[in-house]
Amino acid sequence: MNHNRGELCLVPCNSGIDFAQKVLDEINKKRKKEVSLLDTEEVRYANTEIKGILNESIRGKDVFIIQDVENHSDGKSVDDNLRTLYTIIGACKRCDANHITAVIPSFPYARQDKQWGREDITAARVAWELEGDLGANHIITIDLHNPAIQGFFRCAQIENLHGSHVLMPHVLNSIENPKDVIIIPTDLGGAKRANFYARCLESDVGFVYKTRDYKSANTIKDIQIMGDLKDKVVYIIDDMIDTAGSLCKVIKVAKKNGAKEIICIATFGLLNNSAIDKLHECYREKSLNKLILTDAAYIPNKILRRYSWIEIVSVAEYFAEIIHRLNKRKSIGELLY
Repeated sequence: MNHNRGELCLVPCNSGIDFAQKVLDEINKKRKKEVSLLDTEEVRYANTEIKGILNESIRGKDVFIIQDVENHSDGKSVDDNLRTLYTIIGACKRCDANHITAVIPSFPYARQDKQWGREDITAARVAWELEGDLGANHIITIDLHNPAIQGFFRCAQIENLHGSHVLMPHVLNSIENPKDVIIIPTDLGGAKRANFYARCLESDVGFVYKTRDYKSANTIKDIQIMGDLKDKVVYIIDDMIDTAGSLCKVIKVAKKNGAKEIICIATFGLLNNSAIDKLHECYREKSLNKLILTDAAYIPNKILRRYSWIEIVSVAEYFAEIIHRLNKRKSIGELLY
């Protein structure tokens, strides 16, 4: 009996090709028969329309489409990358793929997950579009900003991986004395994540109370930290760093409260607008010692070469193992913590 879902096929979108290549390298370490990336191309018309094209047959195959919607290195927006993903999914459906999985490390519009006023819940709309009549059977993402987004999917399966699966072992190896460590989130919304890290590391946990100005995007009025930070190594845990405004304010308050060393950890380093400049200022002021990120969102090599205080932990092997097991119809439960 064939327990496979079809021959494994990795389909990269242009903005996801860097991560797709890393995943491919890890998958080929696990399999006797090597896999290669499917040949695809992306057409951009003069009126800004986008079309993804498959240059090889995918009929009857188990297709994993890899896209990094937060990769803006060539000037594409989240919407551009999302539209490319839609057209590739549609092409795979029309060309009779046996099973279609969209691998989207950063789920688009994840922060638009609830209604505050006269507005759409865009995260739900993205979910509905991904699993529509020409949509994907399966979604793989990591560290959803709100795990409740999984409930927006009505028929497609969704796997929400956890950055802590690779970040936690990395942090454990770097800690000499857990009693000298305190874990804090960037706000109360990250309390559960901070508690998880503190429990695993057997260290103290603190909390950050943040007052926002909701009339302006990314604007913080006041920050207070609850917990004893004096002479402690402080790990600030978050799921993503966008403009770094909130994070830098938490860093400065933590330093003012007596932190001996400050290390920030996040799954997604979006680093938009002047985020790098703000963080580098914290580093030059000796407030920030290190920023640990994963490669779930693309960060150009020129930035990594220039700023030695940024450290990357790859999640490619993690995704590769998930993809490998799904293709072989093996359990992935132990990997979802």
